[in-house]
Amino acid sequence: MSDQTMAAAPQPTVGILPEEADLHTAEARVNKHKADWRGWKFMWPFAVVFVFVFIIPIVYAIYISFFKKQMVGGTKFVGFENYARLIQDPQFWSSVGRVTIFTVFQVPIMLFLAAAMALALDSMKLHGTKFFRISTFLPYAVPAVVSTMIWGFVYGAKYGLVGSLNDFLGTNIDVLNPDVLLASIANINTWEYAGYNMLIFYSSLSTIPHSLYEAASIDGASEWQIVKKIKLPELKGSLAITVIFSIIGSFQLFNEPSILQNMVPGNAITTYYTPNMYAYNLSFTGNQSNYAAALAIVMAIITMAIAYVVQLKSMKEQMK
Repeated sequence: MSDQTMAAAPQPTVGILPEEADLHTAEARVNKHKADWRGWKFMWPFAVVFVFVFIIPIVYAIYISFFKKQMVGGTKFVGFENYARLIQDPQFWSSVGRVTIFTVFQVPIMLFLAAAMALALDSMKLHGTKFFRISTFLPYAVPAVVSTMIWGFVYGAKYGLVGSLNDFLGTNIDVLNPDVLLASIANINTWEYAGYNMLIFYSSLSTIPHSLYEAASIDGASEWQIVKKIKLPELKGSLAITVIFSIIGSFQLFNEPSILQNMVPGNAITTYYTPNMYAYNLSFTGNQSNYAAALAIVMAIITMAIAYVVQLKSMKEQMK
Protein backbone atom coordinates (compact mmCIF):
# COMPACT_ATOMS: atom_id res chain seq x y z
CA MET A 1 0.00 0.00 0.00
CA SER A 2 1.37 3.43 -0.92
CA ASP A 3 2.00 6.24 1.58
CA GLN A 4 -0.78 8.38 0.03
CA THR A 5 -3.31 5.56 0.44
CA MET A 6 -2.33 5.11 4.07
CA ALA A 7 -2.65 8.87 4.72
CA ALA A 8 -6.11 8.96 3.13
CA ALA A 9 -7.40 6.03 5.18
CA PRO A 10 -9.19 6.96 8.43
CA GLN A 11 -6.89 6.50 11.40
CA PRO A 12 -8.23 4.94 14.57
CA THR A 13 -8.27 7.15 17.66
CA VAL A 14 -5.40 6.22 19.94
CA GLY A 15 -6.56 4.89 23.30
CA ILE A 16 -10.30 5.14 22.42
CA LEU A 17 -12.42 2.27 21.20
CA PRO A 18 -14.51 2.79 18.03
CA GLU A 19 -17.73 2.60 20.09
CA GLU A 20 -16.46 5.32 22.47
CA ALA A 21 -15.43 7.50 19.55
CA ASP A 22 -18.93 7.30 18.05
CA LEU A 23 -20.41 8.16 21.44
CA HIS A 24 -18.23 11.27 21.80
CA THR A 25 -19.15 12.35 18.25
CA ALA A 26 -22.87 12.01 19.03
CA GLU A 27 -22.50 14.02 22.27
CA ALA A 28 -20.63 16.75 20.42
CA ARG A 29 -23.36 16.82 17.81
CA VAL A 30 -26.05 17.16 20.52
CA ASN A 31 -24.15 19.90 22.39
CA LYS A 32 -23.74 21.82 19.15
CA HIS A 33 -27.52 22.22 18.79
CA LYS A 34 -28.19 22.77 22.51
CA ALA A 35 -29.70 26.14 23.37
CA ASP A 36 -27.30 28.61 24.92
CA TRP A 37 -28.95 30.55 27.76
CA ARG A 38 -25.91 32.50 28.88
CA GLY A 39 -27.12 35.70 27.22
CA TRP A 40 -30.42 35.58 29.13
CA LYS A 41 -28.50 35.49 32.41
CA PHE A 42 -27.31 39.00 31.65
CA MET A 43 -30.68 40.17 30.32
CA TRP A 44 -33.02 38.86 32.99
CA PRO A 45 -32.81 41.93 35.31
CA PHE A 46 -33.93 44.20 32.45
CA ALA A 47 -36.44 41.63 31.20
CA VAL A 48 -38.09 41.38 34.63
CA VAL A 49 -38.36 45.17 34.98
CA PHE A 50 -39.61 45.47 31.38
CA VAL A 51 -42.35 42.89 31.96
CA PHE A 52 -43.55 44.42 35.24
CA VAL A 53 -43.27 48.08 34.21
CA PHE A 54 -44.31 47.86 30.55
CA ILE A 55 -45.96 44.60 29.49
CA ILE A 56 -48.18 43.94 32.51
CA PRO A 57 -49.61 47.52 32.67
CA ILE A 58 -50.51 47.35 28.97
CA VAL A 59 -52.19 43.96 29.36
CA TYR A 60 -54.05 45.22 32.43
CA ALA A 61 -55.18 48.38 30.60
CA ILE A 62 -56.52 46.27 27.73
CA TYR A 63 -58.30 44.03 30.26
CA ILE A 64 -60.05 46.80 32.20
CA SER A 65 -61.03 48.60 28.98
CA PHE A 66 -63.66 45.88 28.44
CA PHE A 67 -65.36 46.64 31.77
CA LYS A 68 -67.41 49.48 33.18
CA LYS A 69 -67.98 50.67 36.74
CA GLN A 70 -71.61 51.20 37.65
CA MET A 71 -73.21 52.85 40.63
CA VAL A 72 -75.41 49.79 41.06
CA GLY A 73 -74.06 46.35 40.33
CA GLY A 74 -70.33 47.17 40.53
CA THR A 75 -67.98 46.43 37.66
CA LYS A 76 -69.63 44.91 34.61
CA PHE A 77 -68.20 43.39 31.45
CA VAL A 78 -69.33 45.51 28.49
CA GLY A 79 -67.07 44.28 25.67
CA PHE A 80 -66.29 46.99 23.12
CA GLU A 81 -68.82 49.46 24.50
CA ASN A 82 -66.10 51.83 25.77
CA TYR A 83 -64.45 51.85 22.33
CA ALA A 84 -67.77 52.49 20.59
CA ARG A 85 -68.44 55.38 22.95
CA LEU A 86 -64.96 56.75 22.32
CA ILE A 87 -65.49 56.83 18.56
CA GLN A 88 -68.57 59.02 19.08
CA ASP A 89 -66.94 61.24 21.72
CA PRO A 90 -66.48 64.79 20.30
CA GLN A 91 -64.17 65.78 23.16
CA PHE A 92 -61.79 62.96 22.31
CA TRP A 93 -61.63 63.88 18.64
CA SER A 94 -61.21 67.54 19.56
CA SER A 95 -58.13 66.67 21.61
CA VAL A 96 -56.76 64.42 18.86
CA GLY A 97 -57.23 67.18 16.29
CA ARG A 98 -55.45 69.65 18.54
CA VAL A 99 -52.35 67.49 19.03
CA THR A 100 -52.37 66.67 15.30
CA ILE A 101 -52.19 70.38 14.45
CA PHE A 102 -49.52 70.76 17.12
CA THR A 103 -47.48 67.92 15.58
CA VAL A 104 -47.83 69.08 11.97
CA PHE A 105 -46.43 72.54 12.74
CA GLN A 106 -44.16 72.08 15.75
CA VAL A 107 -42.19 68.99 14.71
CA PRO A 108 -40.93 70.30 11.31
CA ILE A 109 -39.92 73.66 12.82
CA MET A 110 -38.09 72.01 15.72
CA LEU A 111 -36.26 69.52 13.51
CA PHE A 112 -35.32 72.23 11.02
CA LEU A 113 -33.75 74.29 13.82
CA ALA A 114 -32.02 71.20 15.21
CA ALA A 115 -30.57 70.29 11.79
CA ALA A 116 -29.44 73.89 11.21
CA MET A 117 -27.64 73.95 14.55
CA ALA A 118 -26.02 70.57 13.84
CA LEU A 119 -24.79 71.79 10.44
CA ALA A 120 -23.43 74.94 12.04
CA LEU A 121 -21.49 72.88 14.59
CA ASP A 122 -20.17 70.52 11.93
CA SER A 123 -19.01 73.37 9.70
CA MET A 124 -16.00 73.95 12.02
CA LYS A 125 -16.50 77.69 11.52
CA LEU A 126 -18.52 78.38 14.66
CA HIS A 127 -16.68 79.99 17.57
CA GLY A 128 -17.32 78.61 21.05
CA THR A 129 -18.65 75.25 19.82
CA LYS A 130 -18.42 73.58 23.25
CA PHE A 131 -20.44 76.34 24.91
CA PHE A 132 -22.95 76.34 22.05
CA ARG A 133 -23.40 72.57 22.22
CA ILE A 134 -23.89 72.55 26.00
CA SER A 135 -26.17 75.60 26.06
CA THR A 136 -28.47 74.20 23.38
CA PHE A 137 -28.70 70.81 25.10
CA LEU A 138 -29.19 72.28 28.60
CA PRO A 139 -32.97 72.93 28.21
CA TYR A 140 -33.48 69.18 27.70
CA ALA A 141 -31.93 68.57 31.13
CA VAL A 142 -34.46 70.89 32.78
CA PRO A 143 -37.59 69.00 33.97
CA ALA A 144 -40.65 69.77 31.89
CA VAL A 145 -42.58 71.03 34.93
CA VAL A 146 -39.83 73.50 35.83
CA SER A 147 -39.37 74.73 32.27
CA THR A 148 -43.13 75.22 31.85
CA MET A 149 -43.30 77.28 35.04
CA ILE A 150 -40.38 79.40 33.82
CA TRP A 151 -42.04 80.02 30.48
CA GLY A 152 -45.36 80.64 32.23
CA PHE A 153 -43.71 83.49 34.11
CA VAL A 154 -42.13 84.78 30.89
CA TYR A 155 -45.51 84.68 29.13
CA GLY A 156 -47.30 86.53 31.93
CA ALA A 157 -49.06 89.61 30.52
CA LYS A 158 -49.21 91.34 33.92
CA TYR A 159 -46.09 90.45 35.90
CA GLY A 160 -43.93 88.52 33.45
CA LEU A 161 -41.45 89.46 30.75
CA VAL A 162 -44.19 89.93 28.15
CA GLY A 163 -46.02 92.25 30.54
CA SER A 164 -42.85 94.29 31.09
CA LEU A 165 -42.35 94.58 27.34
CA ASN A 166 -45.96 95.71 26.95
CA ASP A 167 -45.41 98.44 29.54
CA PHE A 168 -42.18 99.53 27.88
CA LEU A 169 -43.48 99.48 24.30
CA GLY A 170 -47.06 100.48 25.05
CA THR A 171 -48.42 97.32 23.42
CA ASN A 172 -51.01 94.77 24.54
CA ILE A 173 -49.48 91.43 23.52
CA ASP A 174 -50.90 88.33 25.21
CA VAL A 175 -49.22 85.07 24.17
CA LEU A 176 -51.52 83.13 26.51
CA ASN A 177 -54.55 84.15 24.49
CA PRO A 178 -56.58 81.07 23.41
CA ASP A 179 -55.97 81.92 19.76
CA VAL A 180 -52.18 81.61 20.08
CA LEU A 181 -51.92 79.39 23.15
CA LEU A 182 -51.07 76.25 21.16
CA ALA A 183 -48.21 78.11 19.44
CA SER A 184 -46.92 79.22 22.85
CA ILE A 185 -46.89 75.61 24.05
CA ALA A 186 -45.13 74.59 20.84
CA ASN A 187 -42.47 77.21 21.55
CA ILE A 188 -41.83 75.63 24.96
CA ASN A 189 -41.49 72.17 23.42
CA THR A 190 -39.17 73.47 20.72
CA TRP A 191 -36.96 75.11 23.34
CA GLU A 192 -36.87 71.87 25.34
CA TYR A 193 -36.13 69.33 22.61
CA ALA A 194 -34.31 71.16 19.79
CA GLY A 195 -30.95 70.63 21.50
CA TYR A 196 -31.62 66.94 22.03
CA ASN A 197 -32.41 66.40 18.35
CA MET A 198 -29.45 68.57 17.41
CA LEU A 199 -27.10 66.12 19.14
CA ILE A 200 -28.62 63.21 17.20
CA PHE A 201 -28.05 65.02 13.91
CA TYR A 202 -24.57 66.10 14.95
CA SER A 203 -23.66 62.49 15.83
CA SER A 204 -24.65 61.40 12.33
CA LEU A 205 -22.59 64.17 10.74
CA SER A 206 -19.60 63.24 12.88
CA THR A 207 -19.37 59.86 11.15
CA ILE A 208 -18.55 61.50 7.79
CA PRO A 209 -14.76 61.63 7.24
CA HIS A 210 -13.53 65.19 6.77
CA SER A 211 -11.29 63.98 3.95
CA LEU A 212 -14.48 63.69 1.89
CA TYR A 213 -15.16 67.40 2.41
CA GLU A 214 -11.59 68.23 1.39
CA ALA A 215 -11.88 66.13 -1.75
CA ALA A 216 -15.15 67.85 -2.66
CA SER A 217 -13.58 71.28 -2.11
CA ILE A 218 -10.63 70.39 -4.32
CA ASP A 219 -13.08 69.36 -7.05
CA GLY A 220 -14.63 72.81 -6.83
CA ALA A 221 -17.73 72.10 -4.75
CA SER A 222 -19.11 75.06 -2.84
CA GLU A 223 -20.13 74.96 0.83
CA TRP A 224 -23.80 74.66 -0.08
CA GLN A 225 -23.10 71.83 -2.53
CA ILE A 226 -21.22 69.93 0.18
CA VAL A 227 -24.19 70.35 2.51
CA LYS A 228 -26.69 69.33 -0.17
CA LYS A 229 -24.84 66.38 -1.69
CA ILE A 230 -22.95 64.95 1.30
CA LYS A 231 -24.32 66.12 4.65
CA LEU A 232 -28.07 66.15 4.08
CA PRO A 233 -28.21 62.58 2.65
CA GLU A 234 -26.33 61.40 5.74
CA LEU A 235 -29.09 62.83 7.95
CA LYS A 236 -31.86 60.67 6.44
CA GLY A 237 -31.44 57.83 8.94
CA SER A 238 -31.31 60.07 12.00
CA LEU A 239 -34.16 62.18 10.61
CA ALA A 240 -36.46 59.14 10.66
CA ILE A 241 -35.59 58.46 14.30
CA THR A 242 -36.14 62.05 15.38
CA VAL A 243 -39.45 62.29 13.48
CA ILE A 244 -40.77 59.11 15.13
CA PHE A 245 -39.69 60.20 18.62
CA SER A 246 -41.12 63.69 18.09
CA ILE A 247 -44.48 62.36 16.89
CA ILE A 248 -44.73 60.06 19.89
CA GLY A 249 -43.81 62.91 22.23
CA SER A 250 -46.32 65.29 20.62
CA PHE A 251 -49.20 62.85 20.96
CA GLN A 252 -48.24 62.40 24.62
CA LEU A 253 -48.43 66.14 25.31
CA PHE A 254 -49.42 66.57 28.94
CA ASN A 255 -47.06 68.51 31.24
CA GLU A 256 -47.08 71.88 29.49
CA PRO A 257 -50.86 72.39 29.14
CA SER A 258 -51.59 70.92 32.58
CA ILE A 259 -49.13 73.34 34.27
CA LEU A 260 -50.28 76.33 32.23
CA GLN A 261 -53.91 75.52 33.00
CA ASN A 262 -53.75 77.53 36.24
CA MET A 263 -51.86 80.40 34.59
CA VAL A 264 -54.15 80.92 31.63
CA PRO A 265 -57.18 83.12 32.29
CA GLY A 266 -60.63 81.66 31.74
CA ASN A 267 -61.15 78.14 30.48
CA ALA A 268 -58.72 78.23 27.56
CA ILE A 269 -57.17 74.89 28.57
CA THR A 270 -59.99 72.44 29.12
CA THR A 271 -59.83 69.04 30.80
CA TYR A 272 -59.75 67.45 27.35
CA TYR A 273 -57.18 69.80 25.81
CA THR A 274 -54.97 66.84 24.87
CA PRO A 275 -55.74 63.09 24.85
CA ASN A 276 -53.42 62.47 27.80
CA MET A 277 -55.08 65.23 29.83
CA TYR A 278 -58.47 63.79 28.94
CA ALA A 279 -57.45 60.29 30.04
CA TYR A 280 -55.94 61.64 33.26
CA ASN A 281 -59.02 63.64 34.20
CA LEU A 282 -61.36 60.78 33.30
CA SER A 283 -59.42 58.36 35.49
CA PHE A 284 -58.54 60.46 38.55
CA THR A 285 -61.31 63.06 38.57
CA GLY A 286 -64.22 61.47 36.77
CA ASN A 287 -63.76 57.96 38.22
CA GLN A 288 -63.91 56.46 34.71
CA SER A 289 -60.71 54.46 34.66
CA ASN A 290 -62.16 51.86 32.28
CA TYR A 291 -63.07 54.45 29.68
CA ALA A 292 -59.69 56.15 30.19
CA ALA A 293 -57.96 52.80 29.55
CA ALA A 294 -59.83 52.42 26.26
CA LEU A 295 -58.77 55.95 25.30
CA ALA A 296 -55.13 55.17 26.11
CA ILE A 297 -55.19 51.98 24.03
CA VAL A 298 -56.71 53.78 21.02
CA MET A 299 -54.13 56.57 21.26
CA ALA A 300 -51.33 54.00 21.45
CA ILE A 301 -52.64 52.31 18.29
CA ILE A 302 -52.92 55.63 16.45
CA THR A 303 -49.41 56.67 17.48
CA MET A 304 -47.89 53.31 16.52
CA ALA A 305 -49.64 53.38 13.15
CA ILE A 306 -48.30 56.85 12.34
CA ALA A 307 -44.80 55.92 13.52
CA TYR A 308 -44.91 52.74 11.42
CA VAL A 309 -45.91 54.66 8.30
CA VAL A 310 -43.08 57.14 8.86
CA GLN A 311 -40.61 54.29 9.34
CA LEU A 312 -41.73 52.53 6.14
CA LYS A 313 -41.42 55.73 4.16
CA SER A 314 -37.97 56.34 5.59
CA MET A 315 -36.84 52.82 4.68
CA LYS A 316 -38.04 53.30 1.10
CA GLU A 317 -36.17 56.61 0.86
CA GLN A 318 -32.95 55.05 2.14
CA MET A 319 -33.19 52.15 -0.34
CA LYS A 320 -33.38 54.49 -3.33
